[in-house]
Parts: sequence; structure tokens; C-alpha cells
Amino acid sequence: MAASSMPHLPEDWNRAMCIVAHPDDIEYGTASAVARWVSMGKEVTYVLASRGEAGIDSMTPDKVGPLREREQRDAAKAVGVDIVEFLDHSDGVIEYGQPLRRDLARMIRKYRPEVIVTQNTDLTRRGGVLNQADHRAVGLASLDAARDAGNRWIFTELLAEGLEPWSGVKLILIPGVHDADHWCDTSSHMDAGVKALEAHADYIANLSEPMDVSAFLRKPAAERGAQFGVEYAVVFKVWRV
Repeated sequence: MAASSMPHLPEDWNRAMCIVAHPDDIEYGTASAVARWVSMGKEVTYVLASRGEAGIDSMTPDKVGPLREREQRDAAKAVGVDIVEFLDHSDGVIEYGQPLRRDLARMIRKYRPEVIVTQNTDLTRRGGVLNQADHRAVGLASLDAARDAGNRWIFTELLAEGLEPWSGVKLILIPGVHDADHWCDTSSHMDAGVKALEAHADYIANLSEPMDVSAFLRKPAAERGAQFGVEYAVVFKVWRV
């Protein structure tokens, strides 16, 4: 969709849930939008399928998992998010299937979001870069769990946990795709988004190449913003449930 005809993201909702595979996945652009929504009084919850324990080559998973959990909680606080849930699927080998769908349906029933922000299910992400397997699995499971959560007769064990069905998910937002069709003005919230990614300090320090976090986030956001006449923007593909 041409930028000139792309509508702004609908924001007539109160609760959102960001569902991703790893610590830091939300911070590569989406966190600035989260900061905007929190500033508007909306409730945002983070759900992570793993603790990112396989993410640092020079450290063992038993050390990395707790470290990255702490960094993710600090990143969430930087944009005003208080609730961060970890599902403890294994980093790097997260599988699409009923266990993941069940875990996500549980979170959706528990927190009852109207909007879900999740990950690209395509083989490649914007720019033609190969999309990571965990991202694809979590994105697809999130799409299905949004419906699973509303069906009383799917994952009936959730009823025994006191979690009634929730059919209130209306929109699913996916960043980093080729065919984005909505944009969000993050001009007043880029600083918070930068602070959120900077919270992953130990992880970033162990990347194969140095990263200037501010420049890394601001450059693409400014390019997007210029398309819509604002300083900074992020774009999403919007699916209606």
C-alpha cells in the first residue's frame, strides 16, 4: 500500500498484548508504539515464549536466561509496561503446535486483550532478510490462539483453571512485514523506545557487530515518519479477527 493512502493505526481500544519469541524482539521498533499507547492510558502486557537463553554464544543458557529476563523486565519498565510473562519454551527450537497455542490462549484468556501485537510469519522480513524460525512459529501460534481463546471447547483444561473464553481480540498487528498497511506516529515516544532497547545492554554487547542503538532505531523510524509528515513512525500489517 502506498504511504500516501495508508491509514493511521486504529487506537479505539484499551488493552493490548505483545506476544514474541525472545527478549528484545519487542524493542526493535515496536516499543516506541507501546510507549505511545501506555501514555494514552492503555494497558499493555508482554508475553514471551522463551527467555532467550540460547542468545549469547559465549555464555551458557543457565546464565543467559535469567540475565535476559532481567533485561526484558527493565526494557518493559522503560515504556511503562508492568506485566511481563515468560512461557519457558526452548529458545531456538520453539515449535508451532498445540502446547504453544494452549499457552498463548491461556494468556489471552487471563489478560483479555483487544489487540495482539505479534511476529511476522513469513520466511523473510522487510528488507529480504531471512526470518528466524522462532519468530514464525510464535507469530502463527498467536494468530490461532486469538481464536482458540474464544472457543470454550478448545483447550477445555483452561476452564478448569477458571479461565473463561475470551473472544474480544479484534485486531492483530504485525511489524516487520513487506505489506504493511497501517502506520503509527511515534514522534513523542522514540526516546522511550531507545531506552527500552538499551536495557538489553549485555545482549547487545555480545552481538557480532557493534550497535549504535539510537541510530539503529531512529533512522528507519525517521524514514517512515517522512512518508507521513511526522518525525518518527512505525508501520504494521493489521489483521482483523
